[in-house]
Order: sequence, then C-alpha cells, then structure tokens
Amino acid sequence: MLHEIIVPDLAESTVEATVSTWLKKSGDIVDEGEVIIELDTDKVSLEVVSPTSGQLIEIIKDTGETVNVGELLGKVDDSVSSPAKSEKPATKKEPKSQVTENPKTNSSNSEISATPVAKKMAEKGNIDLTKIKGSGPNGKITKNDLENKNDIEKVSATSTSSGPEEVIKLSRRRITIAKRLKEVQSDTVMTTTYNEVDLSSVISIRKKFQDQFVEKHGVKLGFMSFFVKATVNALQSFPHLNSELYQDELILKKYYDMGIAVATEEGLVVPVLREADKKSSAEIEKGIADLATKARERKITLEELQGGTFSITNGGVFGSLMSTPLLNPPQVGILGMHKIQEKPIAVNGEVAIRPVMVLAVTYDHRIIDGAMAVQFLVRIKNLLEDPFQLLIDA
Repeated sequence: MLHEIIVPDLAESTVEATVSTWLKKSGDIVDEGEVIIELDTDKVSLEVVSPTSGQLIEIIKDTGETVNVGELLGKVDDSVSSPAKSEKPATKKEPKSQVTENPKTNSSNSEISATPVAKKMAEKGNIDLTKIKGSGPNGKITKNDLENKNDIEKVSATSTSSGPEEVIKLSRRRITIAKRLKEVQSDTVMTTTYNEVDLSSVISIRKKFQDQFVEKHGVKLGFMSFFVKATVNALQSFPHLNSELYQDELILKKYYDMGIAVATEEGLVVPVLREADKKSSAEIEKGIADLATKARERKITLEELQGGTFSITNGGVFGSLMSTPLLNPPQVGILGMHKIQEKPIAVNGEVAIRPVMVLAVTYDHRIIDGAMAVQFLVRIKNLLEDPFQLLIDA
C-alpha cells in the first residue's frame, strides 16, 4: 500500500515552506516516524517523518521547491520493509541531450550528484555542473544553485567599471522578515519613547551575588532576569501594553509570556519565555539561555515562537547606544535595551560617573497614549535603579 508524505500544518499565518533537505533518496528503506525531509519556513526548520515503514519510492518535491500545507512531498510503499526485500526502483531514462556543442560537459554531468531538476536545467542550458558548488545534502547540486549562478552571470554581464557584484538569493526567513516589517509600518502607528537608566544597583547586586548564584543554580546572574522582572511588574501596572488589538476589541492578557529577540545567521527570531511572572531569576536566565541556543542551532520549535504578549530586544550586545525597536505583531509594545556606557550624570546635586543605558519602548499609538507609555518606561527605570522593590513587590 502506498502512503503519502504531505506538508503538515506549519504555524499560525504560515502556509508555505521550502524543501530544505531530503535525508533519504528514492529507493531507500525508511522506518515509521523516521525523519526523512526537512522544510524551511519563515520562522523555523521543520522535520517531516515517514508515515509508515517501507520504501521511499517517489520524491515529488525536490530540494529548493516551494510547497504549501497539505501538498504531496513523496510516497512510501509499506509492502517493502527491509533491504533484503527491496528492489531497486526502475529509473526513468533521461532523454539524450540534443546539445552537441560541448559533449564533454554532458558526460561529466552524469557523474555529478545533483537533483533531477538541476540535471535537466544543466542539460538544457549546457552548463558544466563540475563548476557548480552544491548547497544540498552531501554537496548535492539543486535547482536553486543553478538559479543563483544564472543571477550572478546576469549581473556580471551588465556590471559597470565600478567593480564586480554578487547576487545572493534571500532565504525564506529573510524575505518574510522584510515583508512583515513593511506590514508593521503600514498597519500600526508606531511611536517610541526613550529614557536613561542608571544600572549601578543592578551591577552591584550582580557583582556581590554572582559566585553564590552560579554555585547554586549553575548559571550566571545576567541582566536579563532584572529586565524581565521589571518589565512584568510594569506590565501589571499598565496592562494595556500587554494586550492585542482585534478588530474593534482590545484583548487584555492576564498572562506574561515574554518574547526575547535572538539574532541568528538567518535573521532575528523571537522565542517566547512562558509565564515569566512565575519564574525565579535563575529560571529566567536558564530559560532564555536555552531558547537562544535552540534558536541559533535551528532547533527551536514553532510552539516556542508563538503566543508572546510583549517583547524585549537587546541591541546593546552589538554595541548599539540607541535605536528604535520595531513591534512584533500582534503585540502592541516592545522594550529595547542598549549598550551600557559610563557617563557623567547629576546625583544629589553633584556630578558622578555612572553606568547608564538608554531604554526605548515602541508602542502602537492607536491603543497606547503617550502618557501611559512614558509612565510605563519610567516604572521600569525606577525598578532597575532600585531593584530591591522587586523583592517586596512594591
């Protein structure tokens, strides 16, 4: 009996994916539940498993192709359950090339590891595959590799005396990031308010208790636990910033799932720290570290990227002194952290050098008034400058 491998449900508002890697080739024996294909969505990489044990008899969607939810990827025959029983599937004969200008190219191409689509493209365009670097599994050449080559050649043919240029095909994630940033600007009224915070007390506490904290919890006491706790406290005082606008209704959320922006090679992702209001400092630090590692290693799940109520982003790790964070819809607020820099400030009528950070809160002005956003940020500032308030829930 034949079983279909289909594109599973991806995520809320995600309907497309790109075939990233086939881990098995046509004719291979697979086990039920075994990962056989990886898909790239705009958010994460998704593993698709075999629906049954048997032989993968047909690959319908090649590496690099765009697929939709419910679309057929391939087929598995459950009547073949072991290598001893399996027979090598009949392969369709490729038509002999009609191109005679470079017979050596076609001969060498037959020995190169490439997808069927890529080989047909090479044959049609008389392309020597030995000169193409493959991006597929084990260096297999894909349709995208040839398309990228064609794009680069087009640019080279039209380049001016200014110098060589290179065309790089955008990943699905980067394309989606660009699209959504444009949508955010079109669909919301983003406004940002700024303030400065003196982090002397936070730094002093970290220095005093760092060794003890590491010994007890096995993780460093970072800045993020202070910022998360202060943000949750401020959201409880100003609940409109922990809401979502749906048509003509405002949904106030009584739970606090913090989105923590993480920079990866393919762009920014925002995994969610669940129930941040119920977590200890150690749990916050461990939770954020775990999410960041999974995001950078492309092991983050769709569930871990959904449902955040408010976000925090830290441009300071890259040296940013001030920036305007962009909203992560449908959230209506985001806190931006920046680099800590020593600077002179007035303290009790005298000038003192203190570690200062610029804080920024971007909010949707359709819902949040300026006065509320300013008070929200001042609340965070006051809690960070006197963090002992967090201990007594002042």
